[in-house]
Amino acid sequence: MKRTRSIVRGIGSYLPKRKLTNQDLEKLVDTSHEWIVQRTGIEERYIADDSETTSILGIKAAEAALADAGLRADDIDLVICATSTPDYTFPSTATMIQTGIGMTHGAAFDLQAVCTGFVYAVATADKFLRSGSHKRALVVGAETFSRILDWNDRTTCVLFGDGAGALVLEAQEGEGTSADRGVLTSHLRSDGRYRDKLYVDGGPGSTKTTGVLKMEGKEVFKFAVGMVADVVQDAFKATGTSAEELDWFVPHQANRRIITASADKLGIAQEKVVITVNKHGNTSAASIPLALDAARKDGRIKDGDLVMIEAIGGGFTWGSALIRW
Repeated sequence: MKRTRSIVRGIGSYLPKRKLTNQDLEKLVDTSHEWIVQRTGIEERYIADDSETTSILGIKAAEAALADAGLRADDIDLVICATSTPDYTFPSTATMIQTGIGMTHGAAFDLQAVCTGFVYAVATADKFLRSGSHKRALVVGAETFSRILDWNDRTTCVLFGDGAGALVLEAQEGEGTSADRGVLTSHLRSDGRYRDKLYVDGGPGSTKTTGVLKMEGKEVFKFAVGMVADVVQDAFKATGTSAEELDWFVPHQANRRIITASADKLGIAQEKVVITVNKHGNTSAASIPLALDAARKDGRIKDGDLVMIEAIGGGFTWGSALIRW
């Protein structure tokens, strides 16, 4: 039976101008390049300057995605921005991206699910497109996590970076099988009992401050490896596919050890895993589109490939989406 699918029309990404290497961090906190690489796989990350807000990064990534799709702002009728570091409490960063690309119609809103934000945003855009209410969506993951870090905490400040990535999704009719192009299925979860494992200790409704990131690293590692299995397996079950049929596994780029352990647990061959965390650190909701863009641009992800994206973030939230490119 034919059904509407959300196909990928274009992809783009953007990183700030300033690169911060592990060697640079050695001058700021008591750490070492070897320690960071051994525990995380991260070698460098990018840090936004005062002129590079989350919306600015998002606009750059959105413009790149539109150019890749061969489309203009007038062709888009929905913008969803996944971010935990908005420019303002309100208006939404999505509306600022909307304005930045020259779009004056349609709808735009932010979505907050921390590191799982991009997966949540893809799933949400897919629902809008499949409903028939909208034709094309710009899905953006953009973050300036450097703004909410404690730069004296060597256990967290070495992990994160800033950046943005974007996808253009378009509603098209498919045959209703797993051979269709587009988002084939998505699965989202959350469990608020784990708030204290990874959170920011501030907010306008509580402390009236921005706050800084707090994390129990060992606990997050344990849950990150254990929790993702259900949403990935549910995606395979819903589509009648398997890890063997998967062409690429593109997880949230938080930590190389988490990525490797998760792939092993799911029975996904390591050569199918896209890893870019070494180049930009953990960019939260921006990490998956940054990795997708890198793998598309270097020729790994090709038309027709079966691609799994998955993430886990503070809350905890976690989710997956299976996409036929």
